[in-house]
Amino acid sequence: MADVVVALEQPSRIKKGLQNDASVAFLAGGLAGAVSRTVVSPFERVKILLQVQSSSEAYSGGISSAVKQLYKEEGLKGLFRGNGLNCIRVFPYSAVQFLVYEGSKSFIFHVDDINDNQKLTTFQRLFSGALCGGASVLATYPLDLVRTRLAIQTANLRKLQKAKATSIAKPPGVWQLLRDTYLQEGGTKGLYRGVWPTSLGVVPYVALNFCVYEQLREFVPSQGAYMLAIGAISGGIAQTVTYPFDLLRRRFQVLAMGQSELGFHYSGVADALITIGKTEGFKGYYRGLQANLFKVIPSTAVSWLVYELTRDFIRAL
Repeated sequence: MADVVVALEQPSRIKKGLQNDASVAFLAGGLAGAVSRTVVSPFERVKILLQVQSSSEAYSGGISSAVKQLYKEEGLKGLFRGNGLNCIRVFPYSAVQFLVYEGSKSFIFHVDDINDNQKLTTFQRLFSGALCGGASVLATYPLDLVRTRLAIQTANLRKLQKAKATSIAKPPGVWQLLRDTYLQEGGTKGLYRGVWPTSLGVVPYVALNFCVYEQLREFVPSQGAYMLAIGAISGGIAQTVTYPFDLLRRRFQVLAMGQSELGFHYSGVADALITIGKTEGFKGYYRGLQANLFKVIPSTAVSWLVYELTRDFIRAL
């Protein structure tokens, strides 16, 4: 009889565990990240290629041209190259963001429910967003580094191909790239190459994204179309403002793959900003922005919608 009681109580314990605020934020956030990134995976890869190539490189005909060329060279699989790893990275990345964001509201500002967001000031929202952005970068950065390298290693970047000592007929996989990076580039330091410029971009981006979304959320009804719209607006604004640091993030991540053969070599963040301005002009800071907005706007919109729907579904169980 006791065994029957325990068996009956087990589902309720699982249900109770799923419905606590931390579990809801983690699961809903992780699912939102994975779904949204898969939807825009082709634009993500094209954006990275446009960011790391020089002005005279192969992908120079715009977004649609780059997508078509990539499809012609590598097929449908090429458009989604690195997406599996991206989902492995994005699930904890997004989950940590929402978990830390909701946690900071609860433990720092004593706001326990999402419906009480109107009690937060703009500064408090920015602070919570910055905190969750920094935490997510530190938790998942090595996977982001490898994902970037995986995205470009088979691409038609002539200078990079010339710099490679091995054939790309069978490029290394995820775990080999992680292992090689760790062994050949200074251990943990190599796995976190570029984390500083990445943090400079991600922290203000996430802070603005969360702040703008929740500010707008107060003025719209809880309907899918409205949530998609304000998610798109928040993502577009945040990415445009912080984009130069996203560009630096990618360039620092791939420097060790081709050194100066890629057309750039920087000693630090300040040197990179100065060099880009001198050699590429102001336009250089926003190379690949259009492709990135094609990715970020729908991705952010879908992410917020999936998060809210999943959160509400779990709470209603």
